[in-house]
Amino acid sequence: MAGSPGLSAFCLKVWEPVLAKARRAVVFMDTPCAEILHWCGGAELLFSAGALNVKEFSSFESGANNQPKALFVVGSHLRGRALEVIRDVVSQSSFQYCVVVTAVSPGEAEDRAAYQQLEDKLCEWMGNMNFTAEVMWAPLLLAPISPHLLVTPAFSSLFPLVASQDLQTLNRSRPDKKRFPSIGDVDLPSMPHEFQVHIKKLVSALNAFFEGIGVREECYAVGHLSRIIAGELANYPQAKNRRKTAQSKASLVFIDRTLDLTGAVGHHGENLVEKMLSALPSLQGHTNDVMVNMDSLTALRSEGDNEGIIAPGCLAQPTDPAAKTLWESMFNMKQKEAVMEVRRHLVEAASKQNLPVKMSMGRVTPEQLRSHIQLFKENGQAIEQHCGVLQLALATVQALKHPQCAKWDSFLAYERLLLQSTGKSELPMVLNQLYPMIKSHNERSNDDYNLEDIIVLLVYIYSVTGDVQVNTELDIMESQVKKALIRSFSDEPGLSPLLQKITGCESSPELTFEKSTAAVNKIFSTLRDISKARSHLKMFHSVHVPGSNVQQASYKPLLKQIVEEILHPDHAEPLDIEHMSSGLTDLLKTGFSMFMKVSRPHPGDASLVMLFVIGGVTVSEVRMIKDLASTLKPGIQVVVLSTKLLKPLDIPEFLFAADRLHPDTGI
Repeated sequence: MAGSPGLSAFCLKVWEPVLAKARRAVVFMDTPCAEILHWCGGAELLFSAGALNVKEFSSFESGANNQPKALFVVGSHLRGRALEVIRDVVSQSSFQYCVVVTAVSPGEAEDRAAYQQLEDKLCEWMGNMNFTAEVMWAPLLLAPISPHLLVTPAFSSLFPLVASQDLQTLNRSRPDKKRFPSIGDVDLPSMPHEFQVHIKKLVSALNAFFEGIGVREECYAVGHLSRIIAGELANYPQAKNRRKTAQSKASLVFIDRTLDLTGAVGHHGENLVEKMLSALPSLQGHTNDVMVNMDSLTALRSEGDNEGIIAPGCLAQPTDPAAKTLWESMFNMKQKEAVMEVRRHLVEAASKQNLPVKMSMGRVTPEQLRSHIQLFKENGQAIEQHCGVLQLALATVQALKHPQCAKWDSFLAYERLLLQSTGKSELPMVLNQLYPMIKSHNERSNDDYNLEDIIVLLVYIYSVTGDVQVNTELDIMESQVKKALIRSFSDEPGLSPLLQKITGCESSPELTFEKSTAAVNKIFSTLRDISKARSHLKMFHSVHVPGSNVQQASYKPLLKQIVEEILHPDHAEPLDIEHMSSGLTDLLKTGFSMFMKVSRPHPGDASLVMLFVIGGVTVSEVRMIKDLASTLKPGIQVVVLSTKLLKPLDIPEFLFAADRLHPDTGI
């Protein structure tokens, strides 16, 4: 599967009109747009274009008296909170020229009128109607993490619905006769207004993306939320004309993450980047990058007044060719090969700087990498020239030395064991194995699983098991596990962000026995929902391959099954990949097909296949899809789009979030 220079190039091209307006401006940028720019070249692009300063999009920021020009870059609609922030910043500054760039297309006539009104308002806020104000649109949607993976930071909190909780929330505001019997019956107009706006914004942004790359897409869906989004895009009025003139075809398959959470929380991927994402702290304000501690390259002691004085490094290195090559290798290789590649790049960089590097063969250790990195210490010129490679090398050392990394292997061993004993009727036995591992804070050693680990394992167990047989044995075993969890919750001395989210409590004194019980009951209600997530599917109803006399039981990712089905040579109509019609022509086709043979579009028909995973995707999954495509159908290009790059703890955060129907829109 070849890379996709066209798609990555488009991600950069959309910034050109923004950069053209940056000259001599103070730039105010919201978090999602800043994250997209981070993977396209960072603030460096703005400064090279002549920006004076880059600031957070916040009411607490303003321009200096000698700065007459402002550029606002926002990913949201120009109303509500976004408008308030712009007003506050402009009112507190001395601007004479304001440019506002929004990532939301002015599709409707009323939006275009609102843009015109905003230009007048900006002049009003600047204090002179003769000053200059411009409102523009740019399709700032995708961050190119790798040539095969594009993510949408503005939609990082979008997650498919979880049956019973979300259904209860939606039905609460509906009269008895109009209540939805199942999550599959929910349509977009029944969602909270905020959620509808968020989905429409995604559809509008995807339409602009396809317009930009000159592609006519056929929309497909696997999962309930995916069906809603695919249907909206298929019937989006502005897309109809675009599709008539587009030069090439693409298949866009939306997939609900909830249909397979095993891959999202599992530790089976032998991938270095996955471990970095899991072990290192998130880069502030970012959903797809981490902080790399750079202190060891300096002579500073980072304590007391010096603490946090050195800016952290990160994984995104879009403007450094050597580091970019290394990043893509790390993304696509197994851990062992990736670590060797890190050493090769370090040795090469040290040789170029005539540093006394010792070549060593055999296994690469974190200590060996660290000794190579130390050669650059306090050498300003060498650090500057090879800063990208050094950041990725330090990220490698810090991830491999992290206690989380040692736990990774114990997770992997336990998950393999689980696969051997998993089956529809074996869930009580599996829970019985897990039960003794649930320990209260006082009983736990560093090697034991903490509460977050247990929750991750429970999600793994229920997702891989699938539709469970509910019986007395299961009820008894679940109630034992619940009791152990309630006790552990109540004994926890401090609550992590995930435990705060699950319990709704900010500190452990707040967490009463009743609240612990309610939280654990909610966890198990969600786990039962997870186990039923695939029950409506015909082909993709299982991700567990039972063992036999000759073969161990294994996990077969849903994404693998979908790609195999799309690229299958016999081209049979895929039962679970639903084609979303774009109106009348398809209805006519369906009617005529009673009398004549009319073939429906097949996702394998196009030379470009895009899989859009709603709710996040892992590095291992992207690599698996890339390898599968090049094996099954080398001529076809398969690219993954997703809302975010996942680490195991992200999934419980999404599952147990109280605000899933009110996604964070970045403001």
